[in-house]
Amino acid sequence: MGFEGEVWRVRRAPGAPGDTGATRGGAERAGEEEPGAESARGAGAEFGEIRIDDADFPWLSGRFEAGPAYGDVRDLFARELALAERDDAGHWEEWEAVYGEIERRVRLVSPDGPVAGFLLHIRGDRAWFRWSDEPLGGGREAGPEG
Repeated sequence: MGFEGEVWRVRRAPGAPGDTGATRGGAERAGEEEPGAESARGAGAEFGEIRIDDADFPWLSGRFEAGPAYGDVRDLFARELALAERDDAGHWEEWEAVYGEIERRVRLVSPDGPVAGFLLHIRGDRAWFRWSDEPLGGGREAGPEG
């Protein structure tokens, strides 16, 4: 479908913990930061990049390269996957809460700009996700790998 080779960015959401307000929305959309921005701490700070190498629509996956701020959310993504892989009563409620925190703290940015809704998993140097032009609601699927 033409996604292979694209680079998608995982960034800090405006207003999320660690957001110093150092960057502004227009710079984030363009994939650049304003001059003088504190790249590892402010809104738009790089959690990492995903270079797409497989497209099994609606899921895209690729190599994840952690950015300077990834340590701020690493444990959150690990917890999300651990919950998605569990198969016991009640764990989906806990997963929803953890994923809600990811949605609050993280933005997924396509080559064309931020997407409105996404479901993103990261494990080591791999990431897989689906996205939408509309915010995603309940009933998310964990995905082909988790």
